[in-house]
Amino acid sequence: MKKFLLLPLMLIATLLGAESAMSCSRILYVGNDSLRIVGRSLDWKTPIPTNLYVYPRGITKKSHNIPGAFEWTSRYGAIYAVGYDGGITEGMNEKGLVINGLFCKGTVYDNAETSSLPPMSLAVFIGWLLDLNATTPEVVEVLRKHDFNISGETFDGGTVSTLHWGATDSQGRCAIFEFDHGDINIYEGTDMRAMTNDPSYPQMTAINNYWDKIGGAHMLPGTVSSPDRFVRGDFFDRHVAKTGDADLGVSIIRSILMNLSVPYTYLIEGEPNVSSTQWRSFANVRDIRYYFDIVTHPGLFYIDLNKCDLRPGAPIMKIDNEKSTDYIGDVTNRLEKSEPFTPMY
Repeated sequence: MKKFLLLPLMLIATLLGAESAMSCSRILYVGNDSLRIVGRSLDWKTPIPTNLYVYPRGITKKSHNIPGAFEWTSRYGAIYAVGYDGGITEGMNEKGLVINGLFCKGTVYDNAETSSLPPMSLAVFIGWLLDLNATTPEVVEVLRKHDFNISGETFDGGTVSTLHWGATDSQGRCAIFEFDHGDINIYEGTDMRAMTNDPSYPQMTAINNYWDKIGGAHMLPGTVSSPDRFVRGDFFDRHVAKTGDADLGVSIIRSILMNLSVPYTYLIEGEPNVSSTQWRSFANVRDIRYYFDIVTHPGLFYIDLNKCDLRPGAPIMKIDNEKSTDYIGDVTNRLEKSEPFTPMY
């Protein structure tokens, strides 16, 4: 039995190589009565200051600050989680479309053919997709055109933002898209439950299928590596109770994300860049509520987009998380008028 388990595990370890320092997890909870909640954790070696911005419709934005950039005017209002007040990490629009960006160290955005395309900054890429699309199929259609060249500034002392993304809409239609030497690989499905980091999504599902045959009720992988988190998240997500109650649903998905999170200040000897979970978010795409959970703060709070003024001409609103240490529950009325964030082009 030990030999049976050891060989596949050795092959998996060889495939993955060293664990990336930039880990995150995304899990989709599918309940009753059309309840779907996208939960994600953001893990990094140092705190990433992240504030929440609510943008109304009708704002004109640009894809970059270099020649050849293009502009668009937002069709939908949205909430963005903005890291360093300079780049959108994820968000949800008023139609219930959610896009999450997770690290993926194998990402290569461009090649010789894309270099002449209009520039698109990573700082606003998620905003562009949320501003103009109501569903995942619409996002996929935009991506298949691939009429942009994506790039981004480094951050936190020179770290390159190598990312892949998951899109989920209110009907459970999902897509995971990854850049492979300038090509966009898109994997579509309904209620695609789990997503973490490396390796690529097809390889990850192959690893998950191996563990599925073992049976998670008997044994699950327990490290903080990307495949282990994927396997645990997928298993628990498939075996928790279904509910149509939004509060209970958030509690369920929150408990799953805590199981996948890397303990705060956790270190591994010889791996100084192991990342601990900084915050978790939960996007209820049925009720259009966006929850935020900072690990160093005591409370879970949310913004209800149904209560926000998203009409053209309405002000941009913001939750400054340096001021939110005591926030809990519905904090929509705690939003404050704000200037737009300044993209880190």
